[in-house]
Amino acid sequence: YANIDGFTYKESEIDYKEKPEIDRWIISELNSLIETVDNFYNDYEPTKAARAISEFVIEYLSNWYVRLSRRRFWKGEYELDKISAYQTLYTVLLNVSKISAPIAPFFADRLYQDLTKNIKDNKKMESVHLEAFPKIISSYIDKKLESKINYAQRISSLTLSLRAKEKIKVRQPLNKIMVPVNSEDQKNQIQAVSELIKREVNVKNIEFIEGNSEILIKQVKPNFKSLGPKFGAQMKEISEVVKNLTAKQIQNLEATSQIDLVINKKNIIFDINDFEILSNDIEGWLVAHEGNITVALDITIDENLIDEGISREIVSRIQNIRKDSGFDVTDRIKIIILDENRLSRAINKNIDYIKSETLANSIELKQELNKGLEIEFDEIKTKVFIIKD
Repeated sequence: YANIDGFTYKESEIDYKEKPEIDRWIISELNSLIETVDNFYNDYEPTKAARAISEFVIEYLSNWYVRLSRRRFWKGEYELDKISAYQTLYTVLLNVSKISAPIAPFFADRLYQDLTKNIKDNKKMESVHLEAFPKIISSYIDKKLESKINYAQRISSLTLSLRAKEKIKVRQPLNKIMVPVNSEDQKNQIQAVSELIKREVNVKNIEFIEGNSEILIKQVKPNFKSLGPKFGAQMKEISEVVKNLTAKQIQNLEATSQIDLVINKKNIIFDINDFEILSNDIEGWLVAHEGNITVALDITIDENLIDEGISREIVSRIQNIRKDSGFDVTDRIKIIILDENRLSRAINKNIDYIKSETLANSIELKQELNKGLEIEFDEIKTKVFIIKD
């Protein structure tokens, strides 16, 4: 997409404060990474440096930033938001090549050459190995922003695990998730990334549960692997005390990550990792838990959600046909689909979405279609034919 748009970094650098939040987040994580990797190199720990770079590239850059920004790369005009996305991704990859150079010299130099060959920059070197090691820009490190995005990642991961458990595809929209919160600050941080979470896990709404709630009932069990070696014979009494913890005590444990309990007439402070916090499933919902985050997913699917899910499947199949047929990413198309019992209602209700996602000028449903490719998903079997328009 950068090549199609002719990106060569000829535009003025977009000011950090003017960049979208997702760009500022990955730049913050990049600077945190540079600091971490530099410390590992100084401590003669190249393996730890490599692992830190790998985790950043896979979990933060690829699985999160690029995936969430992909619409910015291929949709819309070549304007501020798209330019910011290109500049940010270029900057991140360039710095990844520089910090990787000491431990992956050939790959790092190839990445550097591929990135810089079309870039209008008088400061670029002939090789990454002639570049200085990057210096962190402390003002770009925003721990509060990193924390917000971390909430989004964890809530998304829990929700997606519940979908997988119930075998509900991500393309199938669901109504809502419920998230208990322990403080106003936690609620505000999650609220700030709520749109991001909803897009990532394909739900319509996020509801917050504040204070003690009878909707989500939690239980605490001792982590015998952690506590057994330390307390041995006292485990029976610890189990009894933990079994009788109140909802308020469990909430405080999640909020502070520790709890003070009286065991054999002695006060002992326990860490949250000394316990397993479990949540009971609610009828029509699935519940998952990790650390101080709990997510309840509404798995009830009505007719409107089913129709929207069908339209998303249609979009995915058409995108694959476009790619396999050699269409250019900017080509406008005409779509002809063999009608099927469920298809016409789903397509007509979501026709603008389908046309926008597939760059279609028109969609036609026919009772008979002799040409085209057969597609099948769920209980639907049909044919699709697309032509350049």
